[in-house]
Amino acid sequence: MTLHLPQRLCWIMNPSHQQVRFVGYMLVFFGILAQVSHGSDPTISETTFTPISGWKASSHIATMYATQAAAADESYVYAISNTTIAQINRETGALVTTATSPTTKHLNSGFIFNQKLFCAHSNYPNEPHQCDIRVFDPEDGSIRIYHVFKDPPGSLVWCIRRGGNWWCCFAHYGKKNHKTCLVEYANGGLDNEQRRLLFPEKVIEDWDDMSASGGIWINDALLTSHHHFPVLYKMKLPSQESSNNRLQLVSVFDCPFPGQGFALDFSRTGSRNQQKPPLVGISRPKRHVIFAEAQNKTDKRSPADR
Repeated sequence: MTLHLPQRLCWIMNPSHQQVRFVGYMLVFFGILAQVSHGSDPTISETTFTPISGWKASSHIATMYATQAAAADESYVYAISNTTIAQINRETGALVTTATSPTTKHLNSGFIFNQKLFCAHSNYPNEPHQCDIRVFDPEDGSIRIYHVFKDPPGSLVWCIRRGGNWWCCFAHYGKKNHKTCLVEYANGGLDNEQRRLLFPEKVIEDWDDMSASGGIWINDALLTSHHHFPVLYKMKLPSQESSNNRLQLVSVFDCPFPGQGFALDFSRTGSRNQQKPPLVGISRPKRHVIFAEAQNKTDKRSPADR
């Protein structure tokens, strides 16, 4: 007896060389398509740490400008892209205004100071590094250059203040990311370098060839973000007596921001939890500004215990 199979079933059981190649091409195509659909987002990778309970999302605002960082004051939230600062009404989510300039190339984290938004800016990925701080004034909607760095030690990714001084992080990437450093400038200005600190080796190993995309001070603790992992690294300064110029890792928290720049939510500075104050950050894949509040769970284990 002769068994006659449908042509489609014969194709599956005994494919030709052309059909095998076609299937291979289609698998490659859909693999690329899947990667593109994630926005080439590396969050499919995972941190090497086991994060403890940190922050959870409380609300969000959708905006196309949420690609680099976010900051917030009492009335507005600021979404920052490579070239544009978007001022958004935090109650309604309505876009108020945008600001840019012909020379704006690569903005990074934003920091609220004296009712203005100070943003790190660089010529990344070009070299030699050219870095400056740009300030957005909500009063007139302007963006201006505040300070230009001479011979910066990397690509400026965030600039914050503590103890009356500026602290600026200059990033490196790939095999050179261990050169990423945090610089404290003396006397409230940005011309006199007071000290330069490197990051903990365990944190650098967890960066996935990237760097520290955002940072804030919470009292004496430095909190920094990953480039694309939803974690925050809590660090402290080395002791004054120590000859070590490397920050010390205290703990690693989970958070709702898959990397990038974040900031304190200054509209809620009266929060009872001063160790975990409200934060604002972004989800680049979703184009969301995310408001975050502390989770109630606690875990006192140190990174060395995990």
